[in-house]
Amino acid sequence: MNWLDRANPVVPFLAAVLYSIPMLTTIDVVSAAVALGLWIVLFLVAGLTPLTIVKRTWPLLVAAPLSGISMLLYAKPGGETHFSWWLVHVTDNSIELSIAITLRVLAVGMPALVALVGVDATRLADSLAQVVKLPSRFVLGALAGTRLFDVLGEDWRQLSAARRARGLGDTGALRRWFTMAFALLVAAIRRGSLLATAMEARAFGAGERTWARPSTLSWRDAVIVAVGVLVAAAALTVAITTGSFRLVGSE
Repeated sequence: MNWLDRANPVVPFLAAVLYSIPMLTTIDVVSAAVALGLWIVLFLVAGLTPLTIVKRTWPLLVAAPLSGISMLLYAKPGGETHFSWWLVHVTDNSIELSIAITLRVLAVGMPALVALVGVDATRLADSLAQVVKLPSRFVLGALAGTRLFDVLGEDWRQLSAARRARGLGDTGALRRWFTMAFALLVAAIRRGSLLATAMEARAFGAGERTWARPSTLSWRDAVIVAVGVLVAAAALTVAITTGSFRLVGSE
């Protein structure tokens, strides 16, 4: 288990919020590049391998360039024009904004995904109930619902096999999908109702609960929050010092 995974699960949420708020006030290239570089170094120091980082952030690695391309083609023109056709204007300003948006999506999204993807749902529920003091009835219900997602894939395979066994597998792809989706919805509602009844019968949420695994905060959690704030501060400081700071809305 790496250094981040040993932290209290609720702490990365707090660190991500405190880091993201100042980072979303600017749209310059320098601050995003500095923050992204610092996070990559910190993740490697924390014990994450490059392959682990890529596995946890691959949707972001796909979405970030797409955001940059849209900004490149349709951003407000400014400076020298390199290409122009109808609504598309590729200028110095759009190129700069394209790079800035791509880096900022990565700089803001990557730490959140790396820290939060793979968090154990049970540990997170323990933390929300004991540290954040959310109602245990709500937390345990959400945890139970999350656990039910794990069986949806198996339910889909069983429904598909049952339809083929009854000779109903060749009714057209679209019709088959809607039929199976409806059957899966009915099965999920029935399972949820049974689970709610079982939890109610066991007095979940009634009175004070005891916890098998205490969830506490440690110095490691304080370090994670501090690192998030310091990375944002360092990135913005470099941007302001170099004169590249660009407030959102000024593009």
